[in-house]
Amino acid sequence: MCALEQFAPLPLQESWDNAGLQVGLTEVEVSGALLCLDVNEKILDEAIRKGCNLVVSHHPLLFRGLKTISDQTDVQRTVRKAIKHDLCVISMHTNMDNAKGGVNYRIAQKLGLQNITFFSEKRVDGLEAGSGVIGELPESLAADDFVIAVKKAFSVECAMCNELLRRPVRKVAICGGAGDFLLDDALRAGADAFITGEMHYHQYFGYEQQIQICVIGHYQSEQFTAEIFQEIIQQACPGVKTLIAETCTNPILYL
Repeated sequence: MCALEQFAPLPLQESWDNAGLQVGLTEVEVSGALLCLDVNEKILDEAIRKGCNLVVSHHPLLFRGLKTISDQTDVQRTVRKAIKHDLCVISMHTNMDNAKGGVNYRIAQKLGLQNITFFSEKRVDGLEAGSGVIGELPESLAADDFVIAVKKAFSVECAMCNELLRRPVRKVAICGGAGDFLLDDALRAGADAFITGEMHYHQYFGYEQQIQICVIGHYQSEQFTAEIFQEIIQQACPGVKTLIAETCTNPILYL
């Protein structure tokens, strides 16, 4: 946990977030770490099956306090199972989004972007941070070819886009997950395109021929976050077994 927090300190998280320890005791020796995007009962079952007593997720299991721990909701059942099987659950959420080299940097790397920097930069406790990144494609692409390249990089069935640009795309802004709040910042930063995981319907209006919007799904945009966890843990604790979860927790089906 210390290695993860050194990479993405908890003060980097947004005020509404609840990153950090979710369930369990951190002083217990780690038998193995299962790394995932979301935590639910199926993820815990996989951890138990594979001999992992630590689960590291991107999205927190607990966003707000529980008044009851029973079996009424998925979250309650998941907490009960974690306690019953002595599992420790840790989440690195918006602190990992905002960290240099974090979630948005990984998305940019998967697209092969160069000269990656924050475009909504801020400093927290003297640390460089930001909610989104911007970079350049190795070469300009026509808008339709750009969308195809994004779909291929993230293995998505479809992308939700506004009207295709009638000029090349080179400079790309990124915010994984629900990043629509950065659309105008991306435009001001000079981006030709903006990639995010989800966006409200009405925000697609009014940007025709200004910026290419490309929305690929919340889960899909952040699916490589577990790779970051694995690299951090393997470098700091090379003797710890780290496994990227095979269980898909995406609740959205494209039919």
